[in-house]
Amino acid sequence: MGLFNFFVQDIAIDLGTANTIIYYEDKVVVDQPSIVAKDIKTGRVVAIGRRAQQMHGKTHKNIETIRPLRDGVIADFESAEQMIKGMIKMINENSKSWFTPSHRMVICIPSGITDVEKRAVKDSAEHAGGKDVYLIHEPMAAAIGIGIDVEEPMGNMIVDIGGGTSEIAVIALGGIVTDTNIRIAGDEFTRDIQDYMRRQHNILIGERTAEQVKINVGSAISLLEDPPDDYPVLGRDLLSGHPKEVVVTYSEIAGAIDKSISKIEEAIHTALNQTPPELSADIFKTGIYLAGGGALLRGLDKRISLRTKLPVHIADDPLHAVAKGTAIALKNIDRFPFLMRS
Repeated sequence: MGLFNFFVQDIAIDLGTANTIIYYEDKVVVDQPSIVAKDIKTGRVVAIGRRAQQMHGKTHKNIETIRPLRDGVIADFESAEQMIKGMIKMINENSKSWFTPSHRMVICIPSGITDVEKRAVKDSAEHAGGKDVYLIHEPMAAAIGIGIDVEEPMGNMIVDIGGGTSEIAVIALGGIVTDTNIRIAGDEFTRDIQDYMRRQHNILIGERTAEQVKINVGSAISLLEDPPDDYPVLGRDLLSGHPKEVVVTYSEIAGAIDKSISKIEEAIHTALNQTPPELSADIFKTGIYLAGGGALLRGLDKRISLRTKLPVHIADDPLHAVAKGTAIALKNIDRFPFLMRS
């Protein structure tokens, strides 16, 4: 290891709406919710990541929890910078080093990001210690993480369903040929579940509880071959104001999130319509690849396959596919011309 490498750490960051994942030395070293908790009076950060998530929905008047990213982009610049700094510190918290290294970073961003939003990501990273900051679009990172050779003259369709956005892109020859970006994804599913519980069961549940419902009994179709057990949901009765428990089934949740999934299907349909015919022929052979947390939704691959009449493949590790691809891009900075440097 050279002297330069000793003072500069190479890190890959998947800066997601729901979770932030950091790769360092070929492994995941940070996998935390993208949230910070602050003291309202002083502005001091009191918790980051999982500890802040545990406070979400339970804080008193002197503490607020903030999700700095919304719909895949930075909505609160200061909180995002503090969150990135805090999570980078987690890499070195067991180190006895006397100095703070600078960082060469590759950060993934939504393909539909504006120049202003792109600048916000770069500035936050640089203020958090980034010496050289490169950006990569999420669908490209997902494709690399899945194991696709993105530089080949073969068309591949990637559907990356994250927390804030769903990205649908056709990739060939090291570039994104067509892409569709919609702000319907995991967070929207969570809100759908909250709305359903309020309308159907007269029970008010928080964001964290709705997230657990989605994980435990979330489904894209109402008939599964291996259905999950019914799930007890705790919340506040809207009529009496008392705590209440309601048991829900996966088929109920499938109905609750049906409209949002239909919008993702429409976006995939739009992307296919915009694809050049030669690449359409490739996709007929290769199929559609699903990545992101939304890919874990039960039955989603079958539903999309029925709609498109194409084979649908779920990434081996959909939650980490983008982060893994970002880390591979970091190791091949000189080889990949599609990386954007600040």
